[in-house]
Amino acid sequence: MAGRLQDTVALVTGASSGIGEATARALAAEGAAVAVLGRRRERLEKLADKVRAEGGTAIVVAADITDQRQAAAAVESVVSELGRLDTVVNNAGTMGVGPVVDSPLEEWERMVEINVRGLLYVTHAAVPHLLRAAEDSPRKVADLVNISSTAGRVARPGTAVYNLTKFGVNGFTEALRQEVMQKRVRVSLVEPGTVETELSSHLRDGVREAVERQVQGMELLQPQDIADAVSYIVTRDRRVAVNEILVRASEQTW
Repeated sequence: MAGRLQDTVALVTGASSGIGEATARALAAEGAAVAVLGRRRERLEKLADKVRAEGGTAIVVAADITDQRQAAAAVESVVSELGRLDTVVNNAGTMGVGPVVDSPLEEWERMVEINVRGLLYVTHAAVPHLLRAAEDSPRKVADLVNISSTAGRVARPGTAVYNLTKFGVNGFTEALRQEVMQKRVRVSLVEPGTVETELSSHLRDGVREAVERQVQGMELLQPQDIADAVSYIVTRDRRVAVNEILVRASEQTW
């Protein structure tokens, strides 16, 4: 039985682990040919092999999306190799937390580069292709899904710059949604809460331990939980636009 995304092409950024990896596999299971994008080629190759072993189609695109030229070239390479682009999932992101006072500026800059600039560069390159896909695909619809965070809704001490990037993603997503919705390009937002991923491992010593104490004893979300939300959004009939999904761990208050 053909999947609901048969004969479509999906691009997932930040696909080398966590939510991105789970999302790529979920979309491939629905029949999409998936392009997995990230910086760690070896991990991407392993993911592509998994997708192929499960009967899907996958290509690897190794690129640093914080470089505008690489981001644009990555999108164009997907369209050149797979012929079209129907779905984009902007998942690549990083999290740095801790008090503003004495925070390393490099950490702030990295969040802005990946969470904001990288997302913008991929989106800028992809939207023209999504507009064309909405016109000529059998489904007559295309999708752009941005992975944000509960930090795009709730500001808390110690997450100021992460909040800045994710609130920005939320606002950008809604404005773009209104621009392209009449052309059947759906722009959606998924806001995960606490997910068991590599993000916390990137935190500074001291900060990482504080975050771990905060979620101690909590049953964290799994990457597949967020992949399920993305899959739900992009497999709806063209008459249905799921604008936003907030997914918290059951015990999460923020």
